[in-house]
Order: sequence, then C-alpha cells, then structure tokens
Amino acid sequence: MAYRARLYQRERFPLALYAPLVATFAFASAAYSRVLRGETGFITPAVFAIGAVTTLAVFFWLRILDEHKDAVTDAVYRRELPVPRGLISLGELRRIGFCAGAVCLLANLLLAPHLLPALGSVALLMALSGREFFVPGWLHGRPLATMLSHMLIMPAMDAYTTGLDWLAGGGPPHPALGLFLALSYTNGCVLEIGRKLRAPADEREGVTTYSSVWGPDRASRAWQGTLLAAGGLLVGCVAALGSALGWSVLLPAAGGVTLLGALLPCGGRYRRSPSPRHAAGIEKASGLWVLGSYLFLGVLPFLARVAAGG
Repeated sequence: MAYRARLYQRERFPLALYAPLVATFAFASAAYSRVLRGETGFITPAVFAIGAVTTLAVFFWLRILDEHKDAVTDAVYRRELPVPRGLISLGELRRIGFCAGAVCLLANLLLAPHLLPALGSVALLMALSGREFFVPGWLHGRPLATMLSHMLIMPAMDAYTTGLDWLAGGGPPHPALGLFLALSYTNGCVLEIGRKLRAPADEREGVTTYSSVWGPDRASRAWQGTLLAAGGLLVGCVAALGSALGWSVLLPAAGGVTLLGALLPCGGRYRRSPSPRHAAGIEKASGLWVLGSYLFLGVLPFLARVAAGG
C-alpha cells in the first residue's frame, strides 16, 4: 500500500513540486496580512507549520475529490491514470485523505484553535464542490460556470492562510485584505484555464478543455483577460501596502507589472499557432504568474520590512 501510494503521489500529487509552492503560498499570505496590519516580525513557527501542512492537505483532498468526480470519464477515456488502471482505489485514497485530515484537524485544535472557523468554511466548500453544488446536471457542459464555482475554494483558503496572522491577533482583518482574496480567486482561474488549453491534435474524446469548448482563439483571449484582471488586482494589493512600506512599495509593483508584460504574449503565440509547445508555454506562464504574484505581494514586502528594521 505504501509503495502504491508513493507511485500515485509521484504521478498525481508530486510533493516535490507542491510542498514548496504551498509553503510559499502560506508564507506569502500570512506575511501580506502582517505587513498590511503594520505588525512587526512573523507568526510563530509552529502556527506557520500547521498552516502550511493543513493547506497542503486541503489541496490533496481537492485531488481526491477530482478523482471521484472524474471516475466514470477516466475509466472510459483515460485508463492510463492510476485509479482506472488499478494502481490505487478510490477507497484507499479516501482512507489516506481522512488520516491526513484527522492529523491536521487535531493539530489545529490543539495549537491554533482560532483557525477552526476558517478551516470549517474550507471544508464546507470542499464538500459542496464534491457534490458539484447539488447541480451536477446543470454544471455539466458549462466549463465556465464549473470553474467559477469551484474556484471559490481559493479565497476560502486565503482566509485561512491570512488568518494565520489576523485571526491569531484576535481582531478583524485589514479592509484591503478583500483585494488579496479576489486576487487569489482570479489566480485560480488563470491556473485553471492555463492548464486546460491544448493543441488541436492533443484534444481527447471525453476530456473537456477550454480550447475544445471555446476554440483556441477565444480560450487564449479568456486566459489573457483573466491574467490582466489578476494584474490589476495585484497592483491594487501592492498599493494597499504603501503606508507600511513607503517608497519600497515600488519594487513589488514594478516586479508584478514586468512579469505581467512578459507573460501576456504567451496567449498571442498560442492563438497564432496552437501547438503543443505554445500550449505548454501558457501552462508554465500560469504557474509563474501565480508564484510570482505571491512572492511580490508577500515575501518581498516582508523582507523589505525586515530590512528596514520592522
């Protein structure tokens, strides 16, 4: 079982990739809230560790839910995947997920009980997502509605990860934190569209992609429009840090705008030539944008604050 679980992890949830990304996401979220509220230092290492591991467990649960939702389609059209080919069963994945969830719940209960309400909202949204919000028939064939509903998990996760700071402080969040939650929602859409653009020759029967539903032209424009919206929200989030960072706020602002300008042309290249290389370029650009936006908003401002003695 342990051996098969490791093989599954390598294929469907590579920890070597996800763990650093999730840790960066959790750190940036808590750091952004902390700088925004004008607090010095960082949260305690124990609370950060609990938050990072819990966030990783939540994303693993989202993978398990996807395995369940796609089970029928995968059994027919994607039999090379671990579950339909018999490497691991859905029941075994549920047991692993429940064990991970129980450990995280106990850790939050003992060491960070103030985070339980935010964690409860995440669990509720995961449950609703697993049931396709009780309208599976209506969502089927409507990829935009499916994406917009499922991406609600992103701001819910951000309420938890930023809560590593403000919930521990016992007060309300900073008013500008709403912009950060909106950015996380939009970033989730950037990732979702970016990972589901294909070259026409790579489209597969029974596998819904945005490029197959909307066509390469509309799909690439939708990705670019979503990326632009995320860029606007990033600028707003950076501007909210102005009173805390002073002139040094220009550094993350310039970095975010530069990154946006470098990545936007990926959509045009795919639109002109929807090849496998350009489709992969959009997927990589989506990941770079999300990682970069959290670095510019959370990590860089926090380091600037520390360098200034805060």
